Amino acid sequence: MQDMKFRKEKVFRAPDSFVKKPEGQGVLTLKGLTVVESCTFINSIKGSMFLEDHLLLFVLEGIYRIKFGDREVEVSKNEMVLLQKSIMIQYEKTGAADSGGVMEYIMFFLKEELLTEFIQMAKLEKNDPSEVVPVSVNPVNERLKNFIDSLKPYFKETERIRDELIRLKLFELLFDVADADEQFIYQFLQLKRNERKNLTEVIEQNLYHPVSLNDLAYLSGRSVSSFKRDFQAIYNTSPLRWIRNRRLDKAKELLQQTPISVTDICFSTGFENVAHFSKVFKERFGVTPSAYRFIRS
Repeated sequence: MQDMKFRKEKVFRAPDSFVKKPEGQGVLTLKGLTVVESCTFINSIKGSMFLEDHLLLFVLEGIYRIKFGDREVEVSKNEMVLLQKSIMIQYEKTGAADSGGVMEYIMFFLKEELLTEFIQMAKLEKNDPSEVVPVSVNPVNERLKNFIDSLKPYFKETERIRDELIRLKLFELLFDVADADEQFIYQFLQLKRNERKNLTEVIEQNLYHPVSLNDLAYLSGRSVSSFKRDFQAIYNTSPLRWIRNRRLDKAKELLQQTPISVTDICFSTGFENVAHFSKVFKERFGVTPSAYRFIRS
């Protein structure tokens, strides 16, 4: 199993956290799409987020470094990257020194059904690659820069913009991206296809991430029903029960061996709510996490 890196703060889920708490960012939403615009003055900010949807990121100023799995990419001014959903990423945002620390970017969070609709509309299926296409950082051409400029006024009047217009603008963007580089066509198709992977490896790699059953099924290249069936055949129990117990065992170990706070242990072992974590811990071990640590001390 890979080493755990403990997080000192709760990992937020994207795009939900942006919609609920934009924190000065511009946000456009409609069914199947969330667009986040951010422009701030920063030196450097680090954090973690779990991608609930596919992410298309454009950097307009500054540098956005992203780590996921065993990969690391750096997206600089006038570059873009496409990342699949259901993965945990660590990021570092650094403002541009030559512009007084400005960090500006736009994120497009794309749901599966919207991506499928675009692929069918654009008739991209015939280009389906036979091999896995790696994540790559690509330049933003003049056509895409003009598109982004045309979108910016919408963030100033979000209540007046009709969903149908946002949807049309999105498809315009995806056509522009697909036309800009053949690699992006392959990456779009790869997001939709997602090859079947070793189930045990997927479980172990994501055990302490805030993944749902749907996330794990997607990452393993299976339907939810196929994932449950294959999991039962390997582990002889349900995935939710097995994963919860593994997380609780790890939490118990951390309470015994480290001074890490209960809150940090909760988030570091894949739970997203401290109250729920305390409840299921007590159900399993008979005492709350705080009481268990006190007893063991």
